[in-house]
Amino acid sequence: MNRATRKILWVDDEIDMLRPHIIFLEQKGYEVGTASGGEEAIQLLTDDHFDLVLLDEMMLGMDGLTTLGEIKELDPSLPVVMVTKSEEEDLMDDALGRRIDDFLIKPVKPTQVFLAIKRILDGRRLLRDQLSQTYASEFNEIRARIMEPMGWEDWIQIYTRIVNWDLELDRFRDAGLRQTHNDLAQTANAEYSRYITQVYRDWVNDSEDRPPLSVDIFSRFVAPRLKAKEKVYFVVLDCMRLDHWMSLMPSLEPFFSITNHFYYSILPTATPYSRNSLFSGLYPIELSNHVPDLWSGPARDAFSKNRYERQLMDIQLQRHSIRLSPEHRYVKIYEKNEADNVRRQMSSLHGHQFVSLVYNFVDILSHSRSESEILQEIAPDEPAFRSLVRSWFNHSALYHIIVEMARQKATVVLTTDHGATLGRRAALVRGNRDTSTNLRYKFGSNLGCDEKETFLIRVPSEYRLPSDGASKQYAIAKEDYYFVYPTEFHRYERQYRGSFQHGGISLEEMILPCAVMLPRT
Repeated sequence: MNRATRKILWVDDEIDMLRPHIIFLEQKGYEVGTASGGEEAIQLLTDDHFDLVLLDEMMLGMDGLTTLGEIKELDPSLPVVMVTKSEEEDLMDDALGRRIDDFLIKPVKPTQVFLAIKRILDGRRLLRDQLSQTYASEFNEIRARIMEPMGWEDWIQIYTRIVNWDLELDRFRDAGLRQTHNDLAQTANAEYSRYITQVYRDWVNDSEDRPPLSVDIFSRFVAPRLKAKEKVYFVVLDCMRLDHWMSLMPSLEPFFSITNHFYYSILPTATPYSRNSLFSGLYPIELSNHVPDLWSGPARDAFSKNRYERQLMDIQLQRHSIRLSPEHRYVKIYEKNEADNVRRQMSSLHGHQFVSLVYNFVDILSHSRSESEILQEIAPDEPAFRSLVRSWFNHSALYHIIVEMARQKATVVLTTDHGATLGRRAALVRGNRDTSTNLRYKFGSNLGCDEKETFLIRVPSEYRLPSDGASKQYAIAKEDYYFVYPTEFHRYERQYRGSFQHGGISLEEMILPCAVMLPRT
């Protein structure tokens, strides 16, 4: 925006005495409107647009702080500079609590006022220009790096850099930079998918050079603490991506010292596989072979395949020779009333050395968004969905539950079972009537698909997946593809485009946070 178009409203009950200051600002290219009281200022702001308000703190009638409250009710984002004779700390704290952007202490010089305005109105543009230059350098470096041979640690570094830029760009609504960044992430996912198809079989067959996987989380981060007699909460926030966690973490840092670790979800990146592996420490084929009743369940559906988490954790505790008294407590939360009940009953968990808690909200929100036009309008893209997740968490029972864990002086190991990716491209898949219905992965006999878009697993046992029959195959979508059958292809292509899905191969679904949180004393 050209400075000449920027409009300043100066509110002061002695406005006539400020004429020299106003002339100075007009000479600098600003258009300056005036008001001699709070009521007049609110009327002007209702009728016209202003870019910044200079507000006297001591006025007859409606005082400065009251006027400030009215201004923020009218437009929370409008910058306000308070001009005051007082240097009292309580006044400054009160004003800052109501989102004052700057203070000026009377008597003020014209140059002081000008510099305060310039800092606020031009500072954001200058930051954006600097951001663009910094991002251009980072973009070139990341793009060059992902075209080189990389290992699993390198991919964690690349993805965390991409996520950090996601959060940085959320602060600046620059459509050009955002599109460039989305293109970079898409390129990274294409290279990452190629990498995973080359190394994943070795990983799950006990390669010496492999990352922590879903099966390792309990043994690495929970079991040693239980053996050391620490009180531990194991919190699994279903379908939480790394960018979601990085958005939520600042809300918990006042209560915990947080160390972030990273791990890779097993494939498919879906609850029956990845979460069962978290709780059991076993690969799906081992679950299927050794505890088939806990793997399949009577209905052999997705719900049945993750309904035995408590029993799976108990088996894992026995395998690590960990004996607890009282026994391990397991809590699963699907709905708000369940969360509210757990919040009220946190004192009853205090006596348990180990509590595992599964919270399903993010996964439910992802699926609900696909079915709700209102949610799609509220969160049309990934930045908006991040904002929605952050807003939910800061007002949720889960936030208060985790804060209470800190008050109990407990260690919290917080992680997720898998992430989700935004489906943008449809991939054609063919299968018989027994083929599963999932959008990002399928299993069945004689699957037909394009292997440029799909990782086709012809021998499941080589990937530690159950066969359940000699001809069973798995098709796992790469990048941002989602599966659509030939029948009514275009209808379902439109229906699922832009929805959050999981089960496939992407940075967002596979590279996951595991935060070890120690309560602050």
